[in-house]
Amino acid sequence: MMQQLPISLLKSLMNLKGFNKEAFERVHASGEQVTSIRFNPAKTFTSVDSQLTTDERQIENIGLPGRDSFPDSRLTSQVPWSSNGYYLSARPSFTFDPLFHAGTYYVQEASSMFLEQAIKQTVDLSQPLHVLDLCASPGGKSTLLQSIINKESLLVSNDTIKSRAAVLEENITKWGATNVIVTNNDPAHFARLENYFDVIVIDAPCSGSGLFRRDPEAINEWSENNVQLCSQRQQRIIADVWPALRQDGILIYSTCSYSKEEDEAILDWMTKGFKVEGLKLIVKDEWQITETVSTDHTMAGYRFYPDKVKGEGFFIAALKKKDGAFFAGTKRGKSKLEKLNKAEEAIAKEWLNEQEDIILFKQKDDVIALPASLQNEIPVLQSALYIKKAGVTMGKLAGKDLIPAHALAVSSIINKNIALIELNKKQAIQYLRREEMQLSTQNKGWALIKYLGHNLGWVKVLPNRFNNYYPKEWRIIKQNP
Repeated sequence: MMQQLPISLLKSLMNLKGFNKEAFERVHASGEQVTSIRFNPAKTFTSVDSQLTTDERQIENIGLPGRDSFPDSRLTSQVPWSSNGYYLSARPSFTFDPLFHAGTYYVQEASSMFLEQAIKQTVDLSQPLHVLDLCASPGGKSTLLQSIINKESLLVSNDTIKSRAAVLEENITKWGATNVIVTNNDPAHFARLENYFDVIVIDAPCSGSGLFRRDPEAINEWSENNVQLCSQRQQRIIADVWPALRQDGILIYSTCSYSKEEDEAILDWMTKGFKVEGLKLIVKDEWQITETVSTDHTMAGYRFYPDKVKGEGFFIAALKKKDGAFFAGTKRGKSKLEKLNKAEEAIAKEWLNEQEDIILFKQKDDVIALPASLQNEIPVLQSALYIKKAGVTMGKLAGKDLIPAHALAVSSIINKNIALIELNKKQAIQYLRREEMQLSTQNKGWALIKYLGHNLGWVKVLPNRFNNYYPKEWRIIKQNP
């Protein structure tokens, strides 16, 4: 049963545009849960189940998985502000869907997918961009950003906390892109990269009231004092990272809080301390998103109330920086990545799709693949940041062979002609558990494990057995539902 919403929170929202106390309390008491996913456009599906419908119309040409992919639920309709987001009629056990582990989709809250609109309406995505997702874990907004920027663009996906950065690295790896760098840094570290980023996304740590419906336990952690502490932290984060945004660069600020102190008041605070221009976004009436303005400087923000939208509580605003300068492009320091020699490069390239414009480096024993267009960015970033993951780790060189890494298996650059073994769902779950399997193949050596045409990872086929190379730390431990 839903716990009582904090009275002090309800009182603080009474005069805010779009707030309806009765409807707000009713939707929280209903116990309704909204589940949504966002497909990875780089891993389109080969089979479309035409029986999946939206309002009894066929969903066509969107690369949906077969019905077997979601045994406990059905795709019902598209998230209206998202190109690749869809609602499910019920929440299945994603842990036991191999396509989830293959990175073919991400389970993301629908309201937060509005980031796509905020970016598309304020940024020229045809240009190569430097984009920073500052508070990125677990990776929902980063994977969304990667899907809409072009291949020549760079996404830096950061989280301050080491354990959260590890989760972020896992989800970015499964997404399979080469043009993402995962970092584990404090926001203040980015000030060393003065004027470097064209876009900075700050999904700021907040008091979490927007998630009360999804996580009722969060009610116990909410307090007016915590709202004030979060507001102060949000101001520090913005101030610390502000020098890294170039002149006319775009800042997207968001929270999952309803509190004015963490939302519109932050926009007013920014206006007092920085030269910024608030940007209005186009929002369709039928989306039921509430456009608000800050009290002192009428800066536009957008509120998502769960009694109006099919999603959780969310706030987002877009701003343009009106001071600063443009990044000079100066290389800072020498890259710690060394190029492969010709023999090593020949070995590595046998594992790659020839159509990809990739440059290969060594870092310690690992071979790393990056888009050629980004090779000059590494020295710049290394001069200022701790880089946890760059591009795609292909594996380790061992004599005349490459011991392939899991990241290569689930990447977008892997050679399509590598030996493969297609599994059914039961076998795929066994593989993801790292259990023994009975497989039939004539191949020897390395082989890709696939499910419904999508890569899950590696096995090595030996004369009398299969060695499972799925990462131990990612294996399914949970018991069958």
